[in-house]
Amino acid sequence: MLKVHVLDSIYPHSRNVAHAVEVPAGARLLFTNGQIGTKADGFTPESATEQAAIVFERLATILDAANMSFADIVRFNTYLTDSDDIQDYLDVRDGVMGDHKPANTFFLIDALVRPNLKVEIEAVAAKID
Repeated sequence: MLKVHVLDSIYPHSRNVAHAVEVPAGARLLFTNGQIGTKADGFTPESATEQAAIVFERLATILDAANMSFADIVRFNTYLTDSDDIQDYLDVRDGVMGDHKPANTFFLIDALVRPNLKVEIEAVAAKID
């Protein structure tokens, strides 16, 4: 089981994330590549909200293939191309993650590999079987 550290002794995060997540000895680790908001048929919606939803669908598929779930997520690296999309992304992420608080680092960048992409997420998960 992951141990989530949300510390009162340092400045709190404004959203549903931890200061740190501890992975127990013997856990299997899963590292995803950056997941983007493009469907299997190649369609990429315009909105960051829809792209984020697709990213989390893709992550769910990857986690399922590894016999894991979102409760096993240790951290995200989140790349956004527009600060105006932060709230929409957070709403999608928090809706998926529920009470689980992984670590999350945000990067605001000029562009992703394709100009129509607005969000990309890398994930790390850990699980003891």
